[in-house]
Amino acid sequence: MIIARAFGVSIATDAFFVAFKLPNMLRRITAEGAFTQAFIPTLSDYKNKSKKEFNAFLNKVVTLLSAILLLITLIGVFASPWLIYISAPGFEYGSYQFNLASDLLKITFPYIFLISIVAMFGGVLNTFGKFAAPAFSPVFLNLSFILAALFFYDYFDEPVTVLAWAVFFGGVVQLLFQYPFILKIGWSPKLDFDLSDDGVWKVLKLMGPAIIGVSITQISLLINTIFASFLQQGSVSWLYFADRLMEFPAGVLGVALSTVFLPALSSSFSNKKYEEFNKLMNWSIRIGLLVSIPAAIGIAVLSIPLITTLFYYGKFSELDLVMTHKALFAYSFGLIGLIMIKVFAPVFYSQKNIKTPVRIAVITLFVTQAMNLILIPYFQHVGLALAISVGATFNAVMLFFSIKKMNDFKIEPATFIFLIKIFLSAFLMGVILYFINPDFQYWVSISFLYRMILLLALVALGALIFVSLLFIQGVKLNKLSKDNV
Repeated sequence: MIIARAFGVSIATDAFFVAFKLPNMLRRITAEGAFTQAFIPTLSDYKNKSKKEFNAFLNKVVTLLSAILLLITLIGVFASPWLIYISAPGFEYGSYQFNLASDLLKITFPYIFLISIVAMFGGVLNTFGKFAAPAFSPVFLNLSFILAALFFYDYFDEPVTVLAWAVFFGGVVQLLFQYPFILKIGWSPKLDFDLSDDGVWKVLKLMGPAIIGVSITQISLLINTIFASFLQQGSVSWLYFADRLMEFPAGVLGVALSTVFLPALSSSFSNKKYEEFNKLMNWSIRIGLLVSIPAAIGIAVLSIPLITTLFYYGKFSELDLVMTHKALFAYSFGLIGLIMIKVFAPVFYSQKNIKTPVRIAVITLFVTQAMNLILIPYFQHVGLALAISVGATFNAVMLFFSIKKMNDFKIEPATFIFLIKIFLSAFLMGVILYFINPDFQYWVSISFLYRMILLLALVALGALIFVSLLFIQGVKLNKLSKDNV
């Protein structure tokens, strides 16, 4: 909200979002992606060993990870002009926008080092059932953005530079915040260059195909940025603001589900509790559907109210509002797929089976780019959002059918019945919200206070309708706790 109000949409914001996307993309590959997928299942095995062996394994992994990340960071900082040229070729070489993006990338790139260590710490804490600190940690990046935009805006010749420094300091604060919690569980991180531990090489071996798999998704997003840099000025920013709203449920709900599922599934599989493993899979699918279907329908129906209430102030124009709305509406079709990928993928990672998600990710890349070529000429930046939605849905469906082929998995009839009840409740919720939602002109004409009150009322009404319809159909949400699996 504050970034939209203070900076609006311009060549400078496009430059920043490109510079922020690169380290963010690598974060998803090295930290939340390949490393986590390879690290957590192996960590679950070591948790059953002595504390000395467990801590020694962690020290060796953090040493190796730090060395790799330091090298990547140095390359990124010194090669920033070439990286911008590759990732945003639509920015004219040598232009103000190109040079600005390159300078901003030098500031934001060290974030990859900081946040990757944060992700490792978070994975360790999650394995011990400590979810609060890792979950709260990203708040500090947002606070860094907010404070920078509000109080340090005028300290730079190019105001958007303050956002790049906010990324850097946000990473530092997240790392400092999690460190005391790591000490509390009995691990004091130390450098250990003795990498002879079999577990370390097991993590590296698993990371190989995982990097390929996660990279495929990020390559697809990078290609989208390349396409967007050639489109109408502002396209990168419109997609970014729409992506922020889509990432709220996809990131908050999807990542939360994955964070809980992976350690639980890994523990069940490692201890050969296959019946519990099967029940956990069915439970995770039901929870994923419960949060993803109403979220997707709600975002599609309330896209104008959401964008108007959150962004339509200051330098964020009515054109920006309309263009961001179109992108968000297109993104909403893929939200169910994006969240369910976070549910399905841990099933494979818990069994150290990374090849299957990788194979599906490669196929998804070609599907997504084929859709880009078909949709962009007709829909411009909206076509990019639609292609991501199609790709995410395809990926989720392929993962589900691969899970169905597993010997350890049997989908329970109750899960199919639950899906029907969820979809019916969410659909009726969407229909009611559609007919009572005021039109576009009304939303742009009222003040922030009235927008916020009305939006909250619509969201609350939608939630009440959804829960009430589930209750009428006999679904009791308090019975869906993992403790009842």
